[in-house]
Amino acid sequence: MELRQLRALITLVEHDYNVSKAAARLNLVQSAVSQQISKLEAELGTPLFLRHGKRLIGLTDTGQKIIEYAYRSLATIENIYEIGREQISTGEGMLRIGVTHMQARYILPSVIKQFRVQYPTIELQVHQGTPVQLVEKAIHDEVDFSVCTEALAVSQDLLTIPCYRWNRSLIALVDNPILSLAKINLKALSEVPLVTYVQGFTGCTAFTDTFERAGVRPKIVLSASDTDVIKTYVREGLGVGIIASPAYVDDQDQDLIRRDLSELFPWGTTRIAYQKDKFIRRHQRYFIDLLLKTVRQPDRWHGLIPSE
Repeated sequence: MELRQLRALITLVEHDYNVSKAAARLNLVQSAVSQQISKLEAELGTPLFLRHGKRLIGLTDTGQKIIEYAYRSLATIENIYEIGREQISTGEGMLRIGVTHMQARYILPSVIKQFRVQYPTIELQVHQGTPVQLVEKAIHDEVDFSVCTEALAVSQDLLTIPCYRWNRSLIALVDNPILSLAKINLKALSEVPLVTYVQGFTGCTAFTDTFERAGVRPKIVLSASDTDVIKTYVREGLGVGIIASPAYVDDQDQDLIRRDLSELFPWGTTRIAYQKDKFIRRHQRYFIDLLLKTVRQPDRWHGLIPSE
């Protein structure tokens, strides 16, 4: 069995079983990719792909099991290379960070700015995705770290480090009637049109569960994964926004009035995660330490509490 056969297998899966796209990604002709797969199946003595004629349409049950080991094998090889790179040059390499929009837009800029001072020659890549996608990216070593709230805590393949706890704020235009209430409760929120996060982002599951337990149903008129989109539609008068409190920026959001909702909703925990057996280089460890140090300055953000 050869590493190029495993790379061909993984690349085919990641490109929706399209041999042409996989070949382009691997800088090979299509026949070379097909040959690698044929050799691998012959060596294993079982088909790995479901086929419709000559077209690949999915993985067999055996293929599903083998693809996970293929990812782990290539990750192990990458760890070996990383150990070598660390001995040759500690100031060169790449840092791949998987994040949701909220982290990329509001939390990471100051962290990355400080990181660049210490490691100016390290190439930084920021990969945005859904929490589920970020878990997969970390498991398959497509990113070095993933940072998000949903999903990371339940993955047994990842080592997770709690970074900070956060809660929610209401944002509304200054003339919105809800701002006249002395105390905002769930019933009051359920009676106004809401603009908030789409399911799966920024603690949305806990958000909807809170309303359900209270026996009221929120009137969500628009949901988005991007906090800036939520703010835009609140400014357009579509409804009242509910966002992660750290995403409210005083000098940029002065036209929106903020009300803290931390007494109404459970606190969410944002984590950084990576493969349990991943070799961590010095610049990667520095990034983790820097992120934890930065979020332990909660006065920089609304509604953020460092995790213990």
